Amino acid sequence: MSRPEEIAPPELFYNSKESKKYTENSRVQYIQYVMTKRSLELLNLKKSSFILDIGCGSCLSGEIISSATEEVNQGMNHYWTGLDISPDMLEQAIIRKEEQKFNTNDDDSDDEESGDVGGLRNGDMMLHDMGQGIPFRAGSFDAAISISAIQWLFNKDNNNQDPIKRIRRFFESLYSSLTKNGKFVAQFYPANDDQIDTFLQIAKQTGFSGGLVIDNPESKKNKKYYLVLSCGTMSSNDADDADNLNLSGAAMDASNIHDKKDIKKKEVMVCLRVKNHLF
Repeated sequence: MSRPEEIAPPELFYNSKESKKYTENSRVQYIQYVMTKRSLELLNLKKSSFILDIGCGSCLSGEIISSATEEVNQGMNHYWTGLDISPDMLEQAIIRKEEQKFNTNDDDSDDEESGDVGGLRNGDMMLHDMGQGIPFRAGSFDAAISISAIQWLFNKDNNNQDPIKRIRRFFESLYSSLTKNGKFVAQFYPANDDQIDTFLQIAKQTGFSGGLVIDNPESKKNKKYYLVLSCGTMSSNDADDADNLNLSGAAMDASNIHDKKDIKKKEVMVCLRVKNHLF
């Protein structure tokens, strides 16, 4: 089966028809819920925060970020801004947001007091290509997430695009847009091990610490890759610190996965167990 990024640029692939189909698909909605919830667990936020949602699409993930339930956010009331390159995806988000306003009683005070604030009320969105850099001033966000999006940075949709430059610009501007000790978790679908290496190497060069968490590594269908990063340095001795990223369930791997001598061993190593590649 072809990957979406191999078919067309995202702003063309997610046209009006595909965006509506994607947004209304119950299976997609469930998968988005699971991956967004997992990303929030890895962020390990301890207070209500301002979160950037990169590649937000129709804001299925934003709806989860907004949830103040104990199951998802332990009662915290997060606010978010989403950015996406597809106008049709964002149009679906706007339609959903307006529908939710229409279906909600004008008096939301009881919901807010009970902590039951969800939907898209806590968020906003903008049209933007993440490969052009994160367009916000320094220190704007406490954290950032991205669900099923950053693999598109490897696309070369025209002769003027350089994927490596786009990835570097992305990480550098993201680092700047986060507060001191800000955190970033991205679920993504790498096409190969080289893409994983590229993300990790450039993130490290930018100043991030952290690594890669793989859920269900032995499952071909359910394996999920999460890039889990923090601004500044973090050693393995700090992994259990309450304010750090949540790396529970991920073993620390001391081997240097950037060593090109080990490139043939990587696939076997990655698939053997749930692990975190720290740098």
